[in-house]
Amino acid sequence: MSVPPADPLRSAAVRPHRGRPAQLRLHERFHSRGLRGCRDIAVWLPPGYGRARRRHPVVYFQDGQNIFDPVTAFLGQSWLAGARAEELIRRGAITPPIMVGIYNTGFNRMNEYAPTRAEFTGWDGEKCRSTGDAKRYAKFVVAELKPFIDARYLTLPGPRTTSLVGSSMGGLVSLYTMLWHPRTFGAVAALSPSLWWDNRVVFQDFGRLLRRPETRLWLDTGTAEPGWEAAPLFRDTLITAGWTLGDDLAYREYPGAEHTEKAWAARIGDVLEFLVGRETISASPPKPRRER
Repeated sequence: MSVPPADPLRSAAVRPHRGRPAQLRLHERFHSRGLRGCRDIAVWLPPGYGRARRRHPVVYFQDGQNIFDPVTAFLGQSWLAGARAEELIRRGAITPPIMVGIYNTGFNRMNEYAPTRAEFTGWDGEKCRSTGDAKRYAKFVVAELKPFIDARYLTLPGPRTTSLVGSSMGGLVSLYTMLWHPRTFGAVAALSPSLWWDNRVVFQDFGRLLRRPETRLWLDTGTAEPGWEAAPLFRDTLITAGWTLGDDLAYREYPGAEHTEKAWAARIGDVLEFLVGRETISASPPKPRRER
Protein backbone atom coordinates (compact mmCIF):
# COMPACT_ATOMS: atom_id res chain seq x y z
CA MET A 1 0.00 0.00 0.00
CA SER A 2 1.60 3.28 -1.09
CA VAL A 3 0.75 6.15 1.22
CA PRO A 4 2.25 9.65 1.08
CA PRO A 5 4.26 10.79 4.13
CA ALA A 6 2.22 12.45 6.83
CA ASP A 7 2.86 14.54 9.90
CA PRO A 8 2.58 12.13 12.87
CA LEU A 9 0.76 14.45 15.23
CA ARG A 10 -1.77 15.64 12.67
CA SER A 11 -2.39 12.16 11.29
CA ALA A 12 -2.84 10.60 14.70
CA ALA A 13 -5.57 13.02 15.74
CA VAL A 14 -8.40 10.91 14.37
CA ARG A 15 -11.90 11.50 15.67
CA PRO A 16 -14.01 8.45 16.52
CA HIS A 17 -15.88 7.39 13.39
CA ARG A 18 -19.60 6.69 13.56
CA GLY A 19 -19.76 4.57 10.42
CA ARG A 20 -17.10 1.98 9.68
CA PRO A 21 -16.73 -0.45 12.61
CA ALA A 22 -13.52 -1.84 14.03
CA GLN A 23 -12.06 -4.81 12.18
CA LEU A 24 -10.02 -7.83 13.24
CA ARG A 25 -7.90 -9.37 10.49
CA LEU A 26 -5.87 -12.55 10.69
CA HIS A 27 -2.69 -13.19 8.71
CA GLU A 28 -2.37 -16.95 8.97
CA ARG A 29 0.99 -18.73 8.98
CA PHE A 30 3.11 -15.61 8.67
CA HIS A 31 6.56 -16.96 7.84
CA SER A 32 9.79 -15.86 9.48
CA ARG A 33 13.01 -16.60 7.68
CA GLY A 34 15.06 -15.80 10.76
CA LEU A 35 13.09 -18.10 13.06
CA ARG A 36 12.41 -20.65 10.30
CA GLY A 37 8.79 -21.04 11.24
CA CYS A 38 5.26 -19.68 10.91
CA ARG A 39 2.76 -18.10 13.26
CA ASP A 40 -0.55 -16.28 13.00
CA ILE A 41 -0.69 -12.50 13.30
CA ALA A 42 -3.91 -10.75 14.36
CA VAL A 43 -4.39 -7.10 13.37
CA TRP A 44 -7.09 -4.93 14.98
CA LEU A 45 -8.09 -1.84 13.04
CA PRO A 46 -9.94 0.96 14.86
CA PRO A 47 -13.38 2.30 13.92
CA GLY A 48 -13.12 4.54 10.88
CA TYR A 49 -9.87 2.98 9.68
CA GLY A 50 -9.08 4.18 6.13
CA ARG A 51 -11.07 7.38 6.49
CA ALA A 52 -9.16 10.16 4.71
CA ARG A 53 -6.23 7.71 4.68
CA ARG A 54 -5.14 8.90 8.11
CA ARG A 55 -2.35 7.02 9.80
CA HIS A 56 -2.40 5.45 13.26
CA PRO A 57 0.05 4.61 16.05
CA VAL A 58 0.77 0.90 16.37
CA VAL A 59 0.77 -1.26 19.50
CA TYR A 60 2.37 -4.71 19.20
CA PHE A 61 1.39 -7.44 21.68
CA GLN A 62 3.20 -10.64 22.64
CA ASP A 63 1.03 -13.78 23.09
CA GLY A 64 -1.26 -12.43 20.40
CA GLN A 65 -3.87 -15.20 20.63
CA ASN A 66 -4.81 -13.91 24.10
CA ILE A 67 -5.39 -10.28 23.19
CA PHE A 68 -8.64 -10.02 21.24
CA ASP A 69 -10.66 -13.23 21.05
CA PRO A 70 -11.72 -15.61 23.86
CA VAL A 71 -11.92 -18.44 21.31
CA THR A 72 -8.15 -18.42 20.76
CA ALA A 73 -7.11 -17.22 24.23
CA PHE A 74 -5.42 -19.34 26.89
CA LEU A 75 -8.19 -20.97 28.96
CA GLY A 76 -10.65 -18.76 27.09
CA GLN A 77 -9.48 -15.66 28.99
CA SER A 78 -8.95 -12.87 26.48
CA TRP A 79 -7.78 -9.35 27.25
CA LEU A 80 -10.60 -8.05 25.00
CA ALA A 81 -8.23 -5.25 24.03
CA GLY A 82 -10.31 -4.27 21.01
CA ALA A 83 -13.45 -3.66 23.06
CA ARG A 84 -11.50 -1.72 25.67
CA ALA A 85 -9.81 0.39 22.99
CA GLU A 86 -13.19 1.25 21.47
CA GLU A 87 -14.44 2.47 24.84
CA LEU A 88 -11.40 4.69 25.25
CA ILE A 89 -11.68 6.00 21.69
CA ARG A 90 -15.33 6.96 22.26
CA ARG A 91 -14.29 8.87 25.39
CA GLY A 92 -11.52 10.62 23.49
CA ALA A 93 -9.00 9.19 25.93
CA ILE A 94 -6.66 7.61 23.37
CA THR A 95 -5.58 8.14 19.80
CA PRO A 96 -7.12 5.30 17.76
CA PRO A 97 -4.35 2.71 17.37
CA ILE A 98 -3.71 -0.25 15.14
CA MET A 99 -3.07 -3.21 17.44
CA VAL A 100 -1.02 -6.23 16.33
CA GLY A 101 -1.20 -9.54 18.18
CA ILE A 102 1.88 -11.72 17.61
CA TYR A 103 0.84 -15.31 18.32
CA ASN A 104 3.21 -17.43 20.33
CA THR A 105 4.17 -20.88 19.08
CA GLY A 106 3.13 -23.06 22.01
CA PHE A 107 5.89 -24.71 24.01
CA ASN A 108 8.49 -22.95 21.87
CA ARG A 109 7.33 -19.73 23.54
CA MET A 110 9.81 -20.34 26.36
CA ASN A 111 12.65 -20.49 23.83
CA GLU A 112 11.60 -17.37 21.94
CA TYR A 113 10.82 -15.23 24.98
CA ALA A 114 13.87 -16.14 27.09
CA PRO A 115 16.90 -13.82 26.79
CA THR A 116 19.32 -16.47 28.10
CA ARG A 117 19.68 -20.23 28.17
CA ALA A 118 18.38 -21.43 31.51
CA GLU A 119 16.36 -24.16 33.17
CA PHE A 120 12.72 -23.80 34.16
CA THR A 121 9.92 -26.00 35.46
CA GLY A 122 7.27 -27.17 32.98
CA TRP A 123 3.52 -27.35 33.51
CA ASP A 124 3.74 -30.88 34.93
CA GLY A 125 6.73 -30.17 37.14
CA GLU A 126 9.26 -31.53 34.68
CA LYS A 127 12.68 -29.93 34.28
CA CYS A 128 13.07 -28.04 30.99
CA ARG A 129 15.74 -25.87 29.43
CA SER A 130 15.24 -22.86 27.19
CA THR A 131 17.46 -22.24 24.17
CA GLY A 132 17.38 -18.50 24.89
CA ASP A 133 16.28 -17.37 21.43
CA ALA A 134 14.80 -14.01 22.48
CA LYS A 135 17.33 -12.01 20.49
CA ARG A 136 16.40 -13.81 17.27
CA TYR A 137 12.71 -13.41 18.09
CA ALA A 138 13.16 -9.66 18.69
CA LYS A 139 14.90 -9.33 15.34
CA PHE A 140 11.94 -11.08 13.70
CA VAL A 141 9.54 -8.53 15.20
CA VAL A 142 11.67 -5.55 14.17
CA ALA A 143 13.10 -6.66 10.81
CA GLU A 144 10.36 -8.91 9.42
CA LEU A 145 6.99 -8.24 11.04
CA LYS A 146 7.11 -4.48 11.51
CA PRO A 147 8.09 -3.75 7.88
CA PHE A 148 5.19 -5.98 6.76
CA ILE A 149 2.71 -4.13 8.98
CA ASP A 150 4.02 -0.71 7.91
CA ALA A 151 3.74 -1.64 4.23
CA ARG A 152 0.27 -3.20 4.50
CA TYR A 153 -1.48 -0.76 6.85
CA LEU A 154 -1.81 2.99 7.46
CA THR A 155 0.71 3.22 10.27
CA LEU A 156 2.76 5.93 11.90
CA PRO A 157 6.01 3.96 11.76
CA GLY A 158 8.30 6.11 13.91
CA PRO A 159 9.38 5.16 17.44
CA ARG A 160 7.22 7.82 19.12
CA THR A 161 4.14 6.08 17.76
CA THR A 162 5.25 2.43 18.03
CA SER A 163 4.76 0.47 21.25
CA LEU A 164 5.34 -3.05 22.52
CA VAL A 165 3.35 -4.88 25.22
CA GLY A 166 3.81 -8.21 26.95
CA SER A 167 2.96 -10.03 30.16
CA SER A 168 4.92 -12.58 32.16
CA MET A 169 7.66 -13.97 29.85
CA GLY A 170 6.15 -11.73 27.15
CA GLY A 171 6.88 -8.77 29.40
CA LEU A 172 10.46 -9.92 29.84
CA VAL A 173 11.11 -10.28 26.11
CA SER A 174 9.53 -6.85 25.55
CA LEU A 175 12.02 -5.28 27.95
CA TYR A 176 14.94 -6.96 26.19
CA THR A 177 13.62 -6.04 22.74
CA MET A 178 13.82 -2.42 23.85
CA LEU A 179 17.47 -2.93 24.85
CA TRP A 180 18.43 -4.60 21.59
CA HIS A 181 16.41 -2.27 19.33
CA PRO A 182 16.26 1.06 21.19
CA ARG A 183 15.32 3.12 18.13
CA THR A 184 12.26 1.07 17.18
CA PHE A 185 9.86 1.35 20.12
CA GLY A 186 9.08 4.62 21.86
CA ALA A 187 7.15 2.91 24.65
CA VAL A 188 7.15 -0.55 26.20
CA ALA A 189 4.68 -2.00 28.71
CA ALA A 190 5.80 -4.97 30.82
CA LEU A 191 2.87 -6.42 32.77
CA SER A 192 3.99 -8.75 35.55
CA PRO A 193 7.27 -9.49 33.74
CA SER A 194 9.13 -12.69 34.66
CA LEU A 195 11.88 -10.94 36.58
CA TRP A 196 12.81 -14.26 38.19
CA TRP A 197 14.22 -15.67 34.96
CA ASP A 198 17.78 -17.04 35.17
CA ASN A 199 18.48 -15.78 38.70
CA ARG A 200 17.09 -12.34 37.90
CA VAL A 201 19.52 -11.72 35.06
CA VAL A 202 17.37 -8.76 33.94
CA PHE A 203 18.51 -6.83 37.04
CA GLN A 204 22.12 -7.27 35.98
CA ASP A 205 21.52 -6.30 32.36
CA PHE A 206 19.56 -3.15 33.18
CA GLY A 207 21.79 -2.33 36.13
CA ARG A 208 24.88 -1.96 33.95
CA LEU A 209 23.34 0.32 31.32
CA LEU A 210 25.57 3.30 30.53
CA ARG A 211 22.83 4.99 28.55
CA ARG A 212 19.18 4.18 28.85
CA PRO A 213 17.09 3.94 25.66
CA GLU A 214 14.82 6.90 24.92
CA THR A 215 11.83 4.69 25.68
CA ARG A 216 8.95 5.29 28.05
CA LEU A 217 8.33 2.30 30.30
CA TRP A 218 5.27 0.87 32.01
CA LEU A 219 5.97 -1.68 34.75
CA ASP A 220 3.32 -3.31 36.92
CA THR A 221 2.53 -6.25 39.15
CA GLY A 222 -0.31 -7.75 41.11
CA THR A 223 0.21 -8.13 44.85
CA ALA A 224 -1.22 -11.68 44.81
CA GLU A 225 1.43 -12.90 42.36
CA PRO A 226 4.21 -15.18 43.61
CA GLY A 227 7.39 -13.14 43.90
CA TRP A 228 5.70 -9.82 43.21
CA GLU A 229 8.11 -8.11 45.62
CA ALA A 230 10.74 -8.17 42.86
CA ALA A 231 8.80 -5.55 40.88
CA PRO A 232 9.51 -2.55 43.14
CA LEU A 233 13.15 -3.60 43.27
CA PHE A 234 13.28 -3.59 39.48
CA ARG A 235 11.53 -0.21 39.46
CA ASP A 236 14.39 1.09 41.58
CA THR A 237 16.89 -0.47 39.15
CA LEU A 238 15.23 1.42 36.30
CA ILE A 239 15.37 4.69 38.23
CA THR A 240 19.08 4.15 38.89
CA ALA A 241 19.57 3.47 35.18
CA GLY A 242 18.10 6.89 34.31
CA TRP A 243 14.33 6.59 34.06
CA THR A 244 12.24 9.07 36.05
CA LEU A 245 9.21 7.83 37.96
CA GLY A 246 6.11 9.74 36.93
CA ASP A 247 7.75 11.01 33.74
CA ASP A 248 9.13 8.32 31.42
CA LEU A 249 8.47 5.51 33.91
CA ALA A 250 5.05 4.43 35.15
CA TYR A 251 4.87 1.89 37.96
CA ARG A 252 1.67 0.30 39.28
CA GLU A 253 0.87 -2.26 41.95
CA TYR A 254 -2.62 -3.79 41.67
CA PRO A 255 -3.84 -4.98 45.11
CA GLY A 256 -5.01 -8.60 45.08
CA ALA A 257 -4.34 -9.07 41.35
CA GLU A 258 -3.04 -12.49 40.32
CA HIS A 259 -0.72 -13.65 37.54
CA THR A 260 -3.54 -14.35 35.05
CA GLU A 261 -4.92 -13.20 31.72
CA LYS A 262 -8.00 -11.97 33.59
CA ALA A 263 -5.89 -9.70 35.77
CA TRP A 264 -4.00 -8.26 32.78
CA ALA A 265 -7.26 -7.75 30.90
CA ALA A 266 -8.57 -5.68 33.81
CA ARG A 267 -5.74 -3.14 33.42
CA ILE A 268 -5.21 -3.05 29.66
CA GLY A 269 -7.15 0.22 29.55
CA ASP A 270 -4.62 1.86 31.87
CA VAL A 271 -1.81 0.53 29.67
CA LEU A 272 -3.37 1.84 26.45
CA GLU A 273 -3.82 5.29 27.98
CA PHE A 274 -0.13 5.29 28.87
CA LEU A 275 0.95 4.15 25.40
CA VAL A 276 -1.41 6.03 23.06
CA GLY A 277 -3.21 8.54 25.26
CA ARG A 278 -4.15 11.79 23.54
CA GLU A 279 -1.70 13.81 25.60
CA THR A 280 1.02 11.20 25.09
CA ILE A 281 0.87 11.20 21.29
CA SER A 282 0.77 15.00 21.08
CA ALA A 283 3.51 15.52 23.68
CA SER A 284 6.87 17.07 22.90
CA PRO A 285 9.80 14.84 21.95
CA PRO A 286 11.49 12.96 24.80
CA LYS A 287 14.21 14.68 26.75
CA PRO A 288 17.84 13.78 25.94
CA ARG A 289 19.22 10.62 27.50
CA ARG A 290 21.09 11.01 30.73
CA GLU A 291 24.58 9.56 30.91
CA ARG A 292 25.69 7.80 34.07
